[in-house]
Amino acid sequence: MTDDAPSLRTPAWLQGTGATRTWRCPPAPADVRAFHAALSGYAPTPLTELPELAVELRVGRVFVKDESDRLGLPAFKALGASWAIHRVLAERARGGGQPGPVTLVTATDGNHGRAVARMARLLGRSAHVFVPRGVHPEAAAAIVAEGARVTEVAGSYDEAVDRAAAAAAEPNAVLVQDTAWPGYEEIPGWIVEGYSTLCAEIDEQLATAGVTGGPGLVAVPAGVGSLTQAVITHYRSRPSGRAPALLTVEPEAAACVLESLTVGKPVSVRTGESTMAGLNCGTPSSIAWPFLQNGLDAAVAVRDADSARAAARLAGLGVDSGPCGAAALAGARVMFTGADAEGRRTALGLDASSVVVLLSTEGTAANPHSPAGQEPALRTKAP
Repeated sequence: MTDDAPSLRTPAWLQGTGATRTWRCPPAPADVRAFHAALSGYAPTPLTELPELAVELRVGRVFVKDESDRLGLPAFKALGASWAIHRVLAERARGGGQPGPVTLVTATDGNHGRAVARMARLLGRSAHVFVPRGVHPEAAAAIVAEGARVTEVAGSYDEAVDRAAAAAAEPNAVLVQDTAWPGYEEIPGWIVEGYSTLCAEIDEQLATAGVTGGPGLVAVPAGVGSLTQAVITHYRSRPSGRAPALLTVEPEAAACVLESLTVGKPVSVRTGESTMAGLNCGTPSSIAWPFLQNGLDAAVAVRDADSARAAARLAGLGVDSGPCGAAALAGARVMFTGADAEGRRTALGLDASSVVVLLSTEGTAANPHSPAGQEPALRTKAP
């Protein structure tokens, strides 16, 4: 254990029945990976083994899925945006939409909006992106640089989503949002399907590294839960074989998944400010919730300071990770070191031989709060 390892300040949620390992769901479409492989610039992102972290977490092996350069963007979001926009435009070409040019509309804390704007530019389409209060000006500028119109909202991420949905009601506009609610679920479902490519790559890379049977634990940063839904779908759609434990990690300032799991139903939370801007979401996606409730093993919330230390630790080990990406390591540290860690390890079936995969969902270039190779200045949160 390192001297800067965090303690468990926020109660963790643990599924104690073991039913998550036997819960099953349909798999993602098989053609998603082929679609991404045909895109210009596609290559699997690295899966980097870090023995130093295996020692710290007292497990057999630790791998980090490094999403700091995905299809030319510094985060994984291009996978979901590209597949969903492909499906949207294909449906319109088959007569499902009005004729004429289409504007792609979305709300974002940064990475998803930039991915939608990039795909719109490459396809010769317009994009209109709504950003909430607290998004760094450099993140908004990066979206503008893709040719998109950006509207700043003097409110939370949830309020930005509401504004985007209203704008998408205009003729020849389509909402491409990575969260779902009743009545708007098809396109968010396509976005989740797009993330399945990341999981398929991990399978292949672990096999190349000599890991048989898959990981023992996968830790996933969570905003509204869409990436977590994709990971759950991947591992809970297999008819047989060892099922890994799945852990989701959120900021303390926006722990909507943890709170929902704790009370047993989806709830909204009031969000605060966080350097983990891409995870600063107050309401779980409606289509993600059944997967979170039935297929997730554990959830934990971490402080900005925890993710900053984790990002600095990863930088020292040669992995470029922003605050959101480093949340996976921060959550693993909180759960599996310190007081009562043994009980949590036992509950999740981890031992000294376990293989852990941490999803680092963004690089430092995706988040201006985190200068490359440096630990960001930390703000003290009010109690």
